Amino acid sequence: MSAPGWSEMTRVFGRIGLLSFGGPAAQIAVMHRELVEHRPWLGEEAFLRALSLCMLLPGPEAMQLATYAGWRLRGVAGGLLAGLLFVVPGALVIAVLALGYAWYGQLPLVQAGFLGIKAAVIVVVFQALRKVAGKALHGAEGWVLAVLSFLALFVLGLPFPLIILCAGLWGMMRGQTTGAEPDDLPARPVRTWRTLLVWSALWAAPLLALWALDQDFLLQLGLFFSRLAVVTFGGAYAVLAYMTQTVVQDYGWISTDQMIDALGLAETTPGPLILVTEFVALLAGFAQSGVSGALAAGLLALWVTFTPCFLWIFLAGPYLERISAQPRLAGALRAITAAVVGVIANLSVWFALHVIFDRVEGAFFLAIPAPDPGSFNILACLLVIAGMVLMLGFRRGFVLTMAALTTAALLMALV
Repeated sequence: MSAPGWSEMTRVFGRIGLLSFGGPAAQIAVMHRELVEHRPWLGEEAFLRALSLCMLLPGPEAMQLATYAGWRLRGVAGGLLAGLLFVVPGALVIAVLALGYAWYGQLPLVQAGFLGIKAAVIVVVFQALRKVAGKALHGAEGWVLAVLSFLALFVLGLPFPLIILCAGLWGMMRGQTTGAEPDDLPARPVRTWRTLLVWSALWAAPLLALWALDQDFLLQLGLFFSRLAVVTFGGAYAVLAYMTQTVVQDYGWISTDQMIDALGLAETTPGPLILVTEFVALLAGFAQSGVSGALAAGLLALWVTFTPCFLWIFLAGPYLERISAQPRLAGALRAITAAVVGVIANLSVWFALHVIFDRVEGAFFLAIPAPDPGSFNILACLLVIAGMVLMLGFRRGFVLTMAALTTAALLMALV
């Protein structure tokens, strides 16, 4: 099949970007319909192999799948076009929402409405936990890894990257081979090294510039989100607890409530959920130096979050067949996915405590949060229950549930 024209690619991938609501599962379904069912751009087997590769890599798998599809059709330029069209619409919406939130988010009536958003966020994270657990936990070993990762975070407060590293190493050691290992990857040293050097330089360029200009805040922010881009296995939910711990507790860039609000608003926009990093950066930059600081921080977060995604795809894409056949890499992925279940369980409990109780002060034992019983918020609890009934009982979508809970919270505030 001849490669599609640029105008047709722009139209198709632009539509995918605008319709990419509902998380990676829904986004991947849209891409399958557009790229496999409606037009012969990717075969079924090629699509599934590409999806397996993207799940092995850090970063948002749906965005990387779109990038791979574009690369497969029209090379690096096609990959850039497809990846950017997947990210840019949501990034623009996030920028508008974040600036509006920075200006008006602290008004009492707005805060009351956000209580409904927070309640919906608890339910959607729990829903993600259920879905991931159903797919990832097969056998006793998966459950043990999930429980251990939960305890490591909730009780011991160990860092998220360490948990992912340990799970990956365990899975790699336990990876079962089915016959002979694949031969070594085909030697393409010049092309591989050129890709690695060019995209690593692009990734590092703004960080080096900020270091030279002595911009401490932006440099610290860029370095943190760069680290986040390397450990984002299992999707945005997996790193939210790590992100929250760092930006709220360690750096003090935003508050816990703002972090939960950021996730709620990111859920309503197209594009990958990891765009929540842009929202957090915009709020942190706004607190530092107003609108100009917000825009600079938001652009920097986008750059260091998504430039690595292009690096991973352009580096690994030519070796897709060999990588997908590596049993030890598959074992590492299974172990990491099981550990991510525990990570998301920790996030669910953490969010619920900070929404249902107005004050969570320090730790009860080791790292276990200690909510103040006297600060129990009965309205928040009722909204969470209502959200569970709507999303889990009646299977309503997140946006409809969030709108219903926000309306209920605003009515209660007015009454």
